[in-house]
Amino acid sequence: MSKINIPTRLTILRIVLIPIFVALYLIQFPYNGLAAVAVFMIASFTDFLDGHLARKWNQVTSLGKFLDPIADKMLVMCALVCVLIGASKGTTFTILTAIFLMIIESRELMVSCFRIIAASKGLTLAADKWGKAKTVCQMIALIILLPYSSLFRAVGGADWLSVWYYVGFALLAVSTVLTIISGANYIAKNKKVLHDND
Repeated sequence: MSKINIPTRLTILRIVLIPIFVALYLIQFPYNGLAAVAVFMIASFTDFLDGHLARKWNQVTSLGKFLDPIADKMLVMCALVCVLIGASKGTTFTILTAIFLMIIESRELMVSCFRIIAASKGLTLAADKWGKAKTVCQMIALIILLPYSSLFRAVGGADWLSVWYYVGFALLAVSTVLTIISGANYIAKNKKVLHDND
């Protein structure tokens, strides 16, 4: 086996950081949410950095292409579950957050399966602007929502904290809409993948 390069090591680091992030979020101590979101942001930065370095140094490998989307999905899905556990303000918000989570997870599963089919045909499908916008909006929403529960325990129901939550929730709602749009656009733009060869 060839030596694992730096971009792939960064991807592996992202996977290693996921249980650390989840543990920090679930184990209650003062401002644990802020500690968790700090680890989440570091993990998210490795997503940008590994791809940038792989292209810059021409170190794109099959292992990297396999691990990178898996690491991304694991990080986002775990963060969304944490938000569902700790950032809901009541029954309505809990139900809506759960619906957002199901839509996002379903879209990611669909696109992942779509990419597997494409790869089996020797095709590489790049993300489009809708997918990138969805990712950016989703990450910002998670960065806002993840520390909410620990901040609530620390400062109580301050007005600014409610605004903080609603901004994050609104961004999560927008990212869910973008999830639907980007998923439909992705399939429509690459529908040739579903055509059997004659």
